[in-house]
Amino acid sequence: MRAVLLTIAACFALAATGCGSDSSTTDSSTTSASTSTSTSKSQAPPAKPGVKKTKPVVKVPSGPPPEKLEIKDLEEGSGPAAKPGDEVTVQYVGVNYRTGKQFDASWDRGEPFTFKLGEGLVVEGWEKGIPGMKPGGRRELIIPPELGYGYGRTEGIPPGSTLIFVVDLLAVK
Repeated sequence: MRAVLLTIAACFALAATGCGSDSSTTDSSTTSASTSTSTSKSQAPPAKPGVKKTKPVVKVPSGPPPEKLEIKDLEEGSGPAAKPGDEVTVQYVGVNYRTGKQFDASWDRGEPFTFKLGEGLVVEGWEKGIPGMKPGGRRELIIPPELGYGYGRTEGIPPGSTLIFVVDLLAVK
């Protein structure tokens, strides 16, 4: 039941920030969340101080979508690592794994997205994938449906979609 309520809260939070453009209705049905993750941090070069980032181009890997959350640091940040209870500010791009089509990007709205980690305001894949990031870091999250929007209807995102997000962590408070 908690997973359903968290999914509903996440959907409303992202809808309020302008996520999606489809006017379909939302079905709150979902499945239980997986807790496994894969992490790859060895390939992440450090972020260059003072270099302004631009909107990333998200590349969809070949092959079938992963069944578990995949976390890959593209650039390592510096400073305090984000943890549950922290207020974080991010820029992000979200892409559908199957279609390669972007469904949302804070970059396009011209303003970052701020939320408190651990309060269920975002999809569970973000709640599990953002902790440990440091300001200035860029991370790719490949989120299976169970940790994203599930199997119900969500604006702009087909049921059962695996999602790819590239997230830039701007600040941790």
